[in-house]
Amino acid sequence: MENGLNTNQRKIIHIDMDAFYASVEQRDNPEYRGKPIAVGGRPEGRGGVVATASYEARKFGIKSAMPSKRALELCPEVIFVLPRFDAYKEASQKIREIFRRYTDLIEPLSLDEAYLDVTKDKQNIGSAIKIAREIKQAIKNELQLTASAGVSVNKFVAKIASDINKPDGLTFISPADIITFMEQLPVEKFHGVGKVTADKMKNMGLHTGADLKKLEEEELVQHFGKTGRFYYRIVRGIDEREVQPHRETKSLAAEDTFAADLTDINDMNAELEKIAATVAARLEKHQLKGRTVTLKIKYNDFKQITRNQSFAEPIRDMETILTTAKKLLATTDPAGKKIRLLGISISNFGVVVRNERRDKSGQLELFTIE
Repeated sequence: MENGLNTNQRKIIHIDMDAFYASVEQRDNPEYRGKPIAVGGRPEGRGGVVATASYEARKFGIKSAMPSKRALELCPEVIFVLPRFDAYKEASQKIREIFRRYTDLIEPLSLDEAYLDVTKDKQNIGSAIKIAREIKQAIKNELQLTASAGVSVNKFVAKIASDINKPDGLTFISPADIITFMEQLPVEKFHGVGKVTADKMKNMGLHTGADLKKLEEEELVQHFGKTGRFYYRIVRGIDEREVQPHRETKSLAAEDTFAADLTDINDMNAELEKIAATVAARLEKHQLKGRTVTLKIKYNDFKQITRNQSFAEPIRDMETILTTAKKLLATTDPAGKKIRLLGISISNFGVVVRNERRDKSGQLELFTIE
């Protein structure tokens, strides 16, 4: 047993790089050090989105998925830096090489974060805490970057732990401490609980994990849909998901449930703009482009519909995502309807092979192979 960590339980580390893109830029460009920088699209036009902000910029309230124009309003001195994905990829590959010194059970979530299962580590160190400390030090020594680490017996708790002492933090939550930790955790700190859901919970008198724990599973489902089952298990520290080394992203999405139903098309479009900004930033972070945009709508009677549009070429820019989502919304004749949730997802990340063939009438037609 390692500080309460039963050797029969998994040893999971979540590594999250600190302001990764911005930190790489500050490392490679001394003139950016100590200054507020935002990596992403420039504020000209509507499509600019912040992918990552330096810690100096975050002090002004600038954060990922924020429209660049808003970032400029919050901090007129912010320096906008166009992404250099080749540099981020190179750093990410070197980070994963460091991971592989300890385990092959690595599940990358994006270029800057990953889960590691070190229940059996290559160097027979045995201590997940020591391994996390060595990984952090190697990243600092070899790449001049900092990472934060969370260590526990499952993925959910490890991920939350990695965010507690950022930047350059290391937090261990033992099995003996998980229940107390989850009960004391503010609901907005639960991974997957957005601002709107957190506000809804607080309006219901649910401020901490302990408050959530008072509700039966079916009550949580009634208020929060199928995600309620997830909350029921997580607040009890139950997460049986394995680290998946070959995990493949099928789709990427963002959605919001509103405190008050939307009935005005302008309000709906305004919310879609926020959601599209989040999706665009996540696509940049994961370096993904997709060819299918799907709009999800849930009405106040809990009826749910989806509409989608596919493109010949993969996309990830906010302008295209937003314009498409608005068009799809318009096809549903939304005026006057009471909408409680809107969501946008991007999928169809496969490679397109363009080809042509003749149909039965002899006409030339295009087709794709996924």
